[in-house]
Amino acid sequence: MAFLLGCEKVGVDFPTKTVFESVSLGVNEGDRIGIVGRNGDGKSTLLRLLSGELIPDEGRVLKNGTVRVGVLGQTDDLSDDDSVERAVIGDLPEYEWAGDARIRDIIAGLLSDIDWHAPVGTLSGGQRRRVDLARLLIGDWDILALDEPTNHLDVRAITWLAGHLKTRWREGTGALLVVTHDRWFLDEVCTSMWEVYDARVEPFEGGFSAYIMARVERDRLAALAEQKRQNALRRELAWLSRGARARATKPKFHVAAAQALIADVPPLRNELELKRMAMARLGKQVVELEHVSVAFPTEDGQRTILDDVDWIIGPGDRYGIVGTNGVGKTTLLRLIEGKLAPTRGTVKIGKTVRFAVLSQHLDDLSKFGDDRVRQVIGRYTRRMMLDGKEMTPGQLLERLGFSNADLNEPVCDLSGGQKRRLALMLILLDEPNVLVLDEPGNDLDTDMLAAVEDLLDSWPGTLLLVTHDRYLMERVTDHQFALIDGKLRHLPGGVEEYLQLSAARAEGISNALPTSQPDEAAGAGVLEALTEGADESQPEQKRKLSGGEIRTLRKLMESNERKMDTLGKKIEAAQADMNAADPTDFAALSEFQKQIEAYQAEIDELEQAWLEAAETLGE
Repeated sequence: MAFLLGCEKVGVDFPTKTVFESVSLGVNEGDRIGIVGRNGDGKSTLLRLLSGELIPDEGRVLKNGTVRVGVLGQTDDLSDDDSVERAVIGDLPEYEWAGDARIRDIIAGLLSDIDWHAPVGTLSGGQRRRVDLARLLIGDWDILALDEPTNHLDVRAITWLAGHLKTRWREGTGALLVVTHDRWFLDEVCTSMWEVYDARVEPFEGGFSAYIMARVERDRLAALAEQKRQNALRRELAWLSRGARARATKPKFHVAAAQALIADVPPLRNELELKRMAMARLGKQVVELEHVSVAFPTEDGQRTILDDVDWIIGPGDRYGIVGTNGVGKTTLLRLIEGKLAPTRGTVKIGKTVRFAVLSQHLDDLSKFGDDRVRQVIGRYTRRMMLDGKEMTPGQLLERLGFSNADLNEPVCDLSGGQKRRLALMLILLDEPNVLVLDEPGNDLDTDMLAAVEDLLDSWPGTLLLVTHDRYLMERVTDHQFALIDGKLRHLPGGVEEYLQLSAARAEGISNALPTSQPDEAAGAGVLEALTEGADESQPEQKRKLSGGEIRTLRKLMESNERKMDTLGKKIEAAQADMNAADPTDFAALSEFQKQIEAYQAEIDELEQAWLEAAETLGE
């Protein structure tokens, strides 16, 4: 493999921080490298360094003289006065770019819904991002350096981009450097990883999943070394506190301190584990939408966002909502919160419902202005249970990645990721029972995403999530729904089914997959639709399923397996709570037993649907 780009013993210093210290790296032909690390550790700086935009304070950047590097920054340099066509194509004659299949594919994949002649200044942030991405991708580059390319892209565009990058170069040619927090995207396009931390860069072979496994092994070895050090410390302390010399000459308080350390040396822990949070109790009714429609006036008449939608959201439901940008996901959330009245139909909100909303734009933080983080959290007196201990908001923020120095920063000066973590913490301190999250993963690094997922995974209330992060969506929600042409459609097959639907609509192909009403039990409507009208006297009926039906049944089986696993964990947790309860509190024990039986009944129902699907497939 030919060498393309690299650096040798590079050092970069900022006024308040050493970003890199004696870093040596190389990029060869065929490399597909994902760059990960905590916010502020230097991922974007590394891209700027390798692309030549930043001169190192020490060392040197090495580059093959003929290598062309294309860079996508987090912000664009597009002119507001240029049309979309000029911003993307420049002065290239139409007959040239229109005759290039690769350019046509890029424009169709990213800009099919954007007016080709619209001024760039009239576009939304997401549309500008796609225009800038298309501008870069039509170029002929040996190396692409992409900084957060999936920001503002919807699931369909992210999937298209992954496919494009996988096939852009022949195998063993070209190179890709990408900074992103989208773990699905990293696994899909990257074959190796660079982790940026503590002023250095450590390479890992394999995609994001392989990187996580390697990092776990690294942490295990570090923990083992620390355990050996602790054992040596224990032996030294034992000698100090128990030896004759200690009893004769050491002050008593030193001996007592040593004995305390020997008796209870707490294990080191780096993971964020939120096991319990005090939440307000939900009643039987949360939110019900009955024949709801929402339309907004336009110059040509009116635009229908939601069309006759029925949806029941119950206590403990965990729903994810997907759809293209501008389809109406945020409008649906505002309708559910009661902030927007429907054009037709009714929205019923339970009397005990307490909403907490994390918006894309973090509007609620603007009221704090120049207040420092320490001042903001000082206004909250509530304590939260974590690992069986009461913790103050300040302590919990520290577990969410805030240092003592960060606590003294003005809210307005925090990074995007810090603001999002602070906002999430503040809304949880209000003890809501319905949590509405609109793109909670924006600006968060992979470690903080994992921490937020652990928090959400154990949160006991009702959860509504809008995100383009497939990994986050399928990790923390039990059911997914899509907004398509004003209708809300249940997705038994998850995000993959949504992509199939989008592809079928884009190609003008009638969709063979059956629709399912949102308030139906997961998979039941699908299985009925697939088996409806089947002639039991014809044994070959099972072999005549269409490809779409087979895919749907397999997705149903996979979805039910995940749900049964989740319910199994809930049963284990309920049994643990039951074992810890007062054995004389018969009412509480009875409630735990009812809860366990209800979970088991759900498992039985899901298992039955799984068996029926397997039988239909002939497996």
